[in-house]
Amino acid sequence: MPSMLIILLQAGCIESYEPDVGPLQSAPCSNEDTDPDVDVSFRDEIRPLIFDPQPLGCLQCHTPDATTPFGFEVSGLDLSSLRTARRGGANSDGIAIIPGQPCESILYQKVSPGPPFGARMPLGGPPYLSEILLQLIHDWIAEGANDN
Repeated sequence: MPSMLIILLQAGCIESYEPDVGPLQSAPCSNEDTDPDVDVSFRDEIRPLIFDPQPLGCLQCHTPDATTPFGFEVSGLDLSSLRTARRGGANSDGIAIIPGQPCESILYQKVSPGPPFGARMPLGGPPYLSEILLQLIHDWIAEGANDN
C-alpha cells in the first residue's frame, strides 16, 4: 500500500517550497581579474595594505610577536610575510591565498562581506575595507598572487 505522502504528492496537495533566503547582498564572486590591463603590485599596493602595521592593522593581531596576538593565537594565521600568509592558519591551511582563485582564498573571503566562517576582518570593524581595496586584493590574487 502506497504511503500517504506519496498519494498526497501525486495528487498535488503538497507543494515544493524553496527557503526564503532574501535577496543577494552582493554579486556572486568571480575569479576573473576585474581590470586585466592593470597589474597589481604586491610590493607597492598589497604589502603596505595588509602586511604592514597600518592602515588596516592586520599585524596588530596576526603575528606571533604582536602586542595583542589574538588573531594569530586563535587562527594561527601569521601575516608577517607573504610566505607565512600563503601557508595559512588553522582554518585556512594551504588555502589562505590560492593564486588565480580569489573567491576560494580565505584571505579575500575574510575581508569581504559574509565570510564563510567566523567574523569579518578586521575584527571589531567597521570600518572595513572599501570596495576599491577589496577589488585590489581580489585582482592581485586573480593575477596569481605574485611577489612583484
